[in-house]
Amino acid sequence: MAKEKFSISKRLQSFKYAFNGLKILVSEEHNSRVHIFATIIVITLGFILSISAYEWIALVFAIGFVITMEIVNSAIENICDFISPEKHQLIKKIKDLAAAAVLLSAITAVIVGLIIFIPKVY
Repeated sequence: MAKEKFSISKRLQSFKYAFNGLKILVSEEHNSRVHIFATIIVITLGFILSISAYEWIALVFAIGFVITMEIVNSAIENICDFISPEKHQLIKKIKDLAAAAVLLSAITAVIVGLIIFIPKVY
């Protein structure tokens, strides 16, 4: 198999696919809207409480971690539904593990937020 030559237009096309994925996430995945709502609240609090640059870095990584895990979870769920539309115990296990990854990332983000915001409030 011959290697494909580098193409700027194909690289730009990949951004189109990625932005389409974000559009799908927001329009079809209800939990992503919860994460986006929480993101708006956290960013607003960050500005109101004048958090430091390092605190912004931590929040940006925490937010990115949760949204990324939501995207991965959604992709895994869609693959599972495509492979096995009927109920299957192994598919349930796979989906539950992917959902657990989102839950763990969200808990981690809440802890980061608490570490940053509790001292600012008190």
